[in-house]
Amino acid sequence: MGAICCKPEVIDFDGPVDLYHFYLLRAVGKGAFGKVRVVQHKQTKDLYALKYINKAKCIKMRAVSNIIQERRLLEEIDSPFVCNLRYAFQDDENMFMVLDLMLGGDLRFHLDRTGNMSEEVVRFYVAELALGLDYLHRLQIVHRDLKPDNVLLDEKGHAHLTDFNIAVHFSPRRPLTSIAGSMAYMAPEVLTKRGYLSSVDWWSLGVVAYELLFGRRPFRGKTNSALTHSILNDRCAFPENVENIVSRETVSCIKSLLERDPRKRLGCKSGIDEFKAHPWFAGVDWPAMEANRATPPFEPDSKRANFDATHELEELLLEDNPLKAKKRNGNADFDSLPPEMRQMEEHFLPFDHVKQRRKSYFRGPRGNGTAPATVGPNVGAAEGDRVSQISSMTHTLQDQPLSETAQPGAEAGRLTPIPCELRSSSPAGSDLGVERYSEKDQLAVPVQGGGSIRHNRTQLSPLSQQFSPLQQQHQNGNATEEYQMSASSASAGFSHHHHQQRQLPGLGPEYDEKSGMSQQQ
Repeated sequence: MGAICCKPEVIDFDGPVDLYHFYLLRAVGKGAFGKVRVVQHKQTKDLYALKYINKAKCIKMRAVSNIIQERRLLEEIDSPFVCNLRYAFQDDENMFMVLDLMLGGDLRFHLDRTGNMSEEVVRFYVAELALGLDYLHRLQIVHRDLKPDNVLLDEKGHAHLTDFNIAVHFSPRRPLTSIAGSMAYMAPEVLTKRGYLSSVDWWSLGVVAYELLFGRRPFRGKTNSALTHSILNDRCAFPENVENIVSRETVSCIKSLLERDPRKRLGCKSGIDEFKAHPWFAGVDWPAMEANRATPPFEPDSKRANFDATHELEELLLEDNPLKAKKRNGNADFDSLPPEMRQMEEHFLPFDHVKQRRKSYFRGPRGNGTAPATVGPNVGAAEGDRVSQISSMTHTLQDQPLSETAQPGAEAGRLTPIPCELRSSSPAGSDLGVERYSEKDQLAVPVQGGGSIRHNRTQLSPLSQQFSPLQQQHQNGNATEEYQMSASSASAGFSHHHHQQRQLPGLGPEYDEKSGMSQQQ
């Protein structure tokens, strides 16, 4: 009686990182071939977001090269305005990426509740996003999918770029031509297939700024072709009472970002210096902003759980193979593995931000810009201040379309851009620019051997309309925008108290750090 049937697993924290190093907490996101859940490092007690991708599903969806590319890009990135990779590893069934946990929710989450945001709040977010884009562009990385869903707030209210599923390196000598991203935010040069570089991100920033301010996008259409025509031809129209909503400088900045000629677009001619000099940012303390010391005008409620509990229920009730730490099969014959499995074994390399310096895998020609310095782990941070470093979390598996795939004869581990075909399954009379665009549009990706893959967007129940301090008092909230899935899966408000049992806000169960189990009171 009382005998111990088995010994606890001995964890070697000095060895390569693996799933045994983490407690598995709540599932907070689900995508086409992977999921996101909250985890806690057993040694440091830091909370993170664990993105895990099932290898078999990844192969089935021809997405192996995309996942490897995302993993490589994230290893290179280290910025206070961009999501940062902390660990990467794999087992026999899954590939894992551990990212900083974002506590404040994404901008779609807040926009769905407010309908629109104040000029002060939007200016702050746009300024921080511009710094993030400038950082990426100096690394010759173009994001290609900037939208409110892919901007996450930390617990203090700072904005961070996330979701690098379709981000790629670019070379000024060879412009990109593939159609990639979310159509409502695509720049004209993407749709015309005439070639583009980093200019497309500045256009998307303009669309995001417009949407946050007015609760709708500047260009709309009832079909993909109508939306394309609007982006390419329609005038950027503002509300009739725009002068009562925002300043002239705001309108000027948005118009400059939504300039169809990339050569004249704000941010494309002289980079971030030109952007900073715009009158809309006259009162911005850029040195403080760059040092991440500026005070955000809005601080998210850290006590509420900002994700959909249905992900947790699905994990408990419907998952045939729940995630758990497993030892790797050391007897597997590498040469007998399928080519895709070998590719993942060879190129999805382990990463530990504490032990390794970040590096770039890009081997193309660099432009004339100065790339940011590559930094080592914990630069500029006190060793005991790990919790305060938590700054970003991503739901990148949340429905995002793929846009690149490996071509026959391509160098191993490198990607060759291919054009993508847009298809619409929208019913007649719907407006892709306003009502549930994400549930209606599909991005079909050509694959080797012919055919295509369609990536449908996850459809969840509408979010309850709860108004936050971001709501403008003079304007009614009309949270009619799409992407009902993003707010519920992108973030969670977790506190950083390291007890043996801890309450996760809004969830009920307590987590026992000794047993690694959730317990219902």
